[in-house]
Amino acid sequence: MPSSIHTEAYRALIDRLVAARTKAGLTQQAVADRLGKPQSYVAKVEGLERRLDVIELLVLARVIGFNPMPALKEAWKAVEAGG
Repeated sequence: MPSSIHTEAYRALIDRLVAARTKAGLTQQAVADRLGKPQSYVAKVEGLERRLDVIELLVLARVIGFNPMPALKEAWKAVEAGG
């Protein structure tokens, strides 16, 4: 199995976060400011260069205004299916 940062399930989860950020009209800089982190942090997460742990994912989702539960359920299904 490839590292979890490169799985389709992880990519799909990050894609949904990016779509939610864009839909909310937030820039990477605006999200970074809300997190108290540099813009490069958000860019690396979105560019799949940095892996999020569960708590970081939840904090990022809250800042964006994104309910991560449906995306997590889809990721769980993919993991159960072997991906």
